[in-house]
Amino acid sequence: MGATEDRQPLAATRARVLEELRERILTGRLRPGDRLVERELAEDLGVSRVPVREAIRSLESEGFVVVPSPRRVVVRQLARVDVEELFDVREALESLAAARAAERAGKPEMRRLERLLAESARVTQGGDGARISEVNSRLHDEIIAIAGNRLLTTMLHPLEGQLRWLTSQNEHWDELLDEHRRLVDAIGSGEVERAREYAAEHVRVNRAVTLRDLFGDDERDERPAG
Repeated sequence: MGATEDRQPLAATRARVLEELRERILTGRLRPGDRLVERELAEDLGVSRVPVREAIRSLESEGFVVVPSPRRVVVRQLARVDVEELFDVREALESLAAARAAERAGKPEMRRLERLLAESARVTQGGDGARISEVNSRLHDEIIAIAGNRLLTTMLHPLEGQLRWLTSQNEHWDELLDEHRRLVDAIGSGEVERAREYAAEHVRVNRAVTLRDLFGDDERDERPAG
């Protein structure tokens, strides 16, 4: 057992290891095709191999890693069809979330969104891609929370990690910030269909950027989100 585990409850150690490995994938420290070796990761994190093994199982169920053989675990390389399917689902669910948020958002909810926009502007100016991705994910999470649909939240939760993984490919940060501003403005207007269409268009633009960056597509939808 590692020294860190001696000082932490086992459940906390498991959660910490899973979060650390997931974050390494999300931020690109572990890239598609990279191998995860239990022994090396356990030594690096100061834990036994048990929480690492359990974290790998969780990452496999979340779609981040694949196990082509019992002794080999690698970060998943998403095929084009995987990306297309994820964006199809994201467009449908986030359009619904934005529409419902436009119906429900009052002054307190809009203040929370405006604070997240301000934070997004600060980190965008700083140019830290991992931080930008994290703040933008929180903005989308807040829109989903405002929508107030528990089933929608349940459906999106298992996809959140993979969606953040994909959206982190988009480094057109100033454009993303402008799209988010328009989306929040649409929600604040209370115009349901306008918010729905802004959300759908935002996903379509991000889909085009991601497909180009991952698979070398020549075409990109340059239309602004609205």
